Amino acid sequence: MTRQLSGPGAQAISVSRLVDAPPAQIYYAFTNSSCLREWLCDASQIAPHPGGRLYLAWNSGFYTSGEYTRLEPPARVAFSWRGRGEPAETQVLVTLASQEHGTLVTIEHAGFGTGADWEKATEESRAGWQKGLESLASVLETGEDLRITRRPMMGIGLSDFNEEIARQAGVPVSSGIRLDSAAPGMGAEAAGLQQGDVLVEIDDQPITDFASLTNILQGHLAGDRVMVGYYRGPERRSVSMELSRRLLPTVIWDPVELSRAVASRYAEASQALRSFFADVSEAEASHRPAAAEWSAKEVLAHLIHSERGFQDNVGEIATGAESVYDDYGENLLARVEATVAVYPTIADLLAAYERSTAETVALLAHLPEEATRRKSSYWRVATNALESPFHFTGHLAQMRTAVESARQGAGR
Repeated sequence: MTRQLSGPGAQAISVSRLVDAPPAQIYYAFTNSSCLREWLCDASQIAPHPGGRLYLAWNSGFYTSGEYTRLEPPARVAFSWRGRGEPAETQVLVTLASQEHGTLVTIEHAGFGTGADWEKATEESRAGWQKGLESLASVLETGEDLRITRRPMMGIGLSDFNEEIARQAGVPVSSGIRLDSAAPGMGAEAAGLQQGDVLVEIDDQPITDFASLTNILQGHLAGDRVMVGYYRGPERRSVSMELSRRLLPTVIWDPVELSRAVASRYAEASQALRSFFADVSEAEASHRPAAAEWSAKEVLAHLIHSERGFQDNVGEIATGAESVYDDYGENLLARVEATVAVYPTIADLLAAYERSTAETVALLAHLPEEATRRKSSYWRVATNALESPFHFTGHLAQMRTAVESARQGAGR
């Protein structure tokens, strides 16, 4: 429900929705930075006390700043709001009223002026809060983030891209997204995109980083056709691509059963690695196909780092205190070199990888009950843990390429 409020010299909007969750859970969703990212924004930093800061940002480029002005758990939250491009500061009051079948959430956003300068801000705020409350209801009632479930996908894995990599690959730009892999059966593979291609544009909208890509995709539906501009080496190309439906795993809501399912998948990955390395020599596994490319050992070190990173992320989500990143960041060569230096043999690296995956399995089984009760947080953990293994399979193919390069050089 939405309605327009007015007062002397100012305008206000009011948006309401009945959410099947207790007031305390909804109050938490407005006063925890991790939870705010699960339904409202893409990045947040807050200090939930009167006078405490409130910074929210979206991949679209919009952001707002303000401070909490009123906190009455679990009934009211108020904060000031100064959005990018808006003429002046406004105020937001969130009221939570317990009902027979949940909580009536009412957001009153007041202080909008009149005239052309304010018209856009008023309409965008109304639409934003309506969409936000729909997403809030979904994450609290089912765990699903509608911004993810409704967003189509290209089916790509990402790789590092910087000026040095662009120079070595002969790509005349250093801004864009470089493909690590294309998932079988998805739009990117069907369009003929390959590892190493650098995406720079979709339908005349520039792709500069992962955030810009997700923002573009949020404006599309599965089945839409888009024109993708990309570089393959020095050659600029374009191709029509059909966006794929996002394939999300069925969430296993019991953490112990979730850990067992993940353990089974890791066992398959471990077997694939051991089978691959069975006839690979230490020298072959240490060979770099080119200066900017990893050896098979370094790729395996990266898989170990991926496990450690996932464990860190699970810990942050479970405690509701996530780090803030501008982007994914690049993989640090010194880090993979350091891991290989400490685990110098194939056997050492395989053992380290298997210990890392075993630790992930144990972590999932031991998730605290408070984390599993927060459906939105648990949904994120479970979907990430059960996602398609194309990141692993892409890197396994990368290892094969590195070893084949070593054997060709040796005339084997």
